[in-house]
Amino acid sequence: MKIRILSSAIEDLSNGFKFYESQRRNLGSYFLESLISDIDSLKLKAGVHQKVFGHYRLLSKRFPYAIYYKKESDEILIDAILDCRRNPNWIKERLH
Repeated sequence: MKIRILSSAIEDLSNGFKFYESQRRNLGSYFLESLISDIDSLKLKAGVHQKVFGHYRLLSKRFPYAIYYKKESDEILIDAILDCRRNPNWIKERLH
């Protein structure tokens, strides 16, 4: 199954990288590696996650982030990669 990360989700990854890199050198790189690993797991587990705000939500294993995606017949579309500490109302608006 093909995974497509939309530009909005790439921007989310970039923002997360900048935040964690500002906290400690190389933590941003670890953040990216961890989230990419979580995204890769969707090749096997897409569609088994809880639906939230009309999207499947995969919780990252190492960071307080969620990957919001939709599953189509032959493709997984990643719409957003968001910090779970954000206000749920903000997350809902961001996804719609």
